[in-house]
Amino acid sequence: MNCSRIRDSGNVKISTATARYIDYIAVERQYSPSTCRAYESDLSAFTAFAVERDVDDVAHVDLELFRNWLWSSSQSGLSATTLARRSSSVRSWSAWLAQNGYVDIDRAVRLRSPKTGRSLPHVVQRTQMDVMLASLAESAANGDPVALRNSALIEVLYATGIRVSELCGLNQDDIDLDRLTVRVLGKGSKERVVPFGVPAHSALVDYLRQGRPALSTRQEQSTDAVFLGVKGARMGPRSVYSLVSRLLAALPGGSAQGPHTLRHTAATHLLDGGADLRAVQELLGHSSLGTTQIYTHVSAERLKESYRGAHPRA
Repeated sequence: MNCSRIRDSGNVKISTATARYIDYIAVERQYSPSTCRAYESDLSAFTAFAVERDVDDVAHVDLELFRNWLWSSSQSGLSATTLARRSSSVRSWSAWLAQNGYVDIDRAVRLRSPKTGRSLPHVVQRTQMDVMLASLAESAANGDPVALRNSALIEVLYATGIRVSELCGLNQDDIDLDRLTVRVLGKGSKERVVPFGVPAHSALVDYLRQGRPALSTRQEQSTDAVFLGVKGARMGPRSVYSLVSRLLAALPGGSAQGPHTLRHTAATHLLDGGADLRAVQELLGHSSLGTTQIYTHVSAERLKESYRGAHPRA
């Protein structure tokens, strides 16, 4: 790098450079709020670690400090997945520092991420999904606004496999009841249109006609959000997580899994039914086919279980 581009890094604290980087990824790169929070959390942890060791400006950050931080993180019991994310966060930040002249070279270019063992995602059985959805529909039959919302919300999550952030961001004009599609804004501000089936359509119609109007009167300031909380405001991911976790935990042999379990379940059931892998990739909004391929392994495992349980010479 041309030395004339290098800033007076001795006057730039790590915390200041971190704040500028978070602004960069949020404004210029348009990373999602959840991704920005993850980067901010990781870099804040690194900043605290560095300051404890009397390193408070970017000029004194080096590869050894990065490695010591990751080692300390591993000793605190963090999972391999979290360690890999932390490594990725500081490597991206370090590259940005070098690219923008805060330091002479990228100090983390040789920092290696710990290997992560990729476990198969938890998937709800089709019979269990049927039981849960039937129970929600029965509860909604009396016209209770919250019950109508819950039924529509779970139907949409399972029918589309969209992320919880995408669900919470839905506005009324994102849903096309005639074409049975929903328009979502995914990671990297990428827009896609996802189809849904007749059961989700029926639950949505009932909710939008009866449930949502009743909930919207509980909030003084109007909102165009599809799914509303009990006070009439847009539902947030935490509320959806609490709802889904409670429902899944109530299933026989179930556990407290979040909304992503329904995304895993939708993808796996699609592949079990013969859907094309690339079609599932498009539906889920995965940028890489490799991310979607994990569900082919799930389907294979389910096939093996069925075989072992049914074939007389298994």
